[in-house]
Amino acid sequence: MISKDIIALRHTLHAQPEVSNDEYGTAEIIKAYMEQYAPSEIIAGIGGAGVAVVYAYDRPGKTITIRCELDALPIQEANHMSYRSKHAGVSHKCGHDGHMAIVASLGAWLREGHIDSGKVVLLFQPAEENGQGAARVMADPRFQALGSDYIFALHNLPKAPLHDIIWMPAGFSAEVYSVIVRLTGKESHAAEPENGINPTLAISAIATQCAQLNVSDPEDPSYAVLTPVHIQVGQPSYGISPGQGEIHYTIRTWNKEEMDALKTRILGVVSEVCDTHHLAHDVEWLEYFPASINDAASNEVVRQAALANDFTLSERGYPFKFGEDFGWYGDQYKSAIFGLGAGLDTPALHHADYDFPDEIIGTGAAMFKSIIQHILKTQ
Repeated sequence: MISKDIIALRHTLHAQPEVSNDEYGTAEIIKAYMEQYAPSEIIAGIGGAGVAVVYAYDRPGKTITIRCELDALPIQEANHMSYRSKHAGVSHKCGHDGHMAIVASLGAWLREGHIDSGKVVLLFQPAEENGQGAARVMADPRFQALGSDYIFALHNLPKAPLHDIIWMPAGFSAEVYSVIVRLTGKESHAAEPENGINPTLAISAIATQCAQLNVSDPEDPSYAVLTPVHIQVGQPSYGISPGQGEIHYTIRTWNKEEMDALKTRILGVVSEVCDTHHLAHDVEWLEYFPASINDAASNEVVRQAALANDFTLSERGYPFKFGEDFGWYGDQYKSAIFGLGAGLDTPALHHADYDFPDEIIGTGAAMFKSIIQHILKTQ
């Protein structure tokens, strides 16, 4: 049963969205809500706007962190429900408002005494959408001092049956990098392009050769997607043959080893093309999302939680293509992230008309409760 106040919280969060690194108002809403459920401690400002709500119990035991995300997206909402976004050009189109509601709902349950050992940390993480938040949280001494043994999370998944638990034996999401390749030649009069070095043909050659690096079969371990997202050459000034240009990509693989190999291939293409066209160049890597590789034992706890609740468990053979900065936690902690079906007819993530379905809040909460009980009652 989903309480009315949790649904109201989700709608409040939906109406007041904030983009990555600007989630301080959202954090205040979370802190005010969680204070009524008497946590042992609330730690604000972790990794930026992050909030850690801590429930510590008398008997010693493991520390379990349940993580969700604070940030919204720079997308204008197309919906017209009563709780639609009040902030122009910003909206919760990835469902982080729903993830926060799921995690916040655990406060009442934790206060009621279902757990009597160890420690549970409800982590409301900033800046997931740009890949910065998890790394900053992990670097924060106050988070380190909490001594997490396990970290769990979920992500809602439109186009999957409502309430299904989507489980992967290993990886949940792709390794993602973005890159800018800047080319520098020499401007000239447009009537005399031979007196300059125009980067247009070089950009075309880079795009053509990088397209050949794609490996489209998701079941191939060498899977790779290179998506050109922005190209710019010169300016709309018709008397000038341009000397500057750039091409931007987002690239995806299933793991770090394949990503490193792909980066080397891209740099080889850029170097060869620029040498051929007598262009200087520089390359900037940005917005990195490590692959989310689930710890085997933690992943088994997720599977057992789904079975304990009689939820439909849908096993997926390969990761999702999107980036998810939860992957940072796997380097230092036992961690696992799973999918929660948001309905076959629900608009896709990051679409302007997407809205998190309230009816799956209880499903997500039940999963986390079972995960917590499994670890703290079997340690």
